[in-house]
Amino acid sequence: MPKMKTHAGAKKRFKVTGTGKLVHRQAGKSHLNEHKSSRRTRRLNKNDVLQGQDARNVRKMLGI
Repeated sequence: MPKMKTHAGAKKRFKVTGTGKLVHRQAGKSHLNEHKSSRRTRRLNKNDVLQGQDARNVRKMLGI
């Protein structure tokens, strides 16, 4: 049986922290920002930790 390939899209979008958590960029910051409040755009600057079943699915895609 050949090795499983890492999902290329997942590899570009998620990083694994030192403690093994999955970190991702938050959605909603790339365009149409003029009407969004400064507080909201600042909040979207930060990376967020992936939770629950989403994290399990991404782990499978990354082969972790």
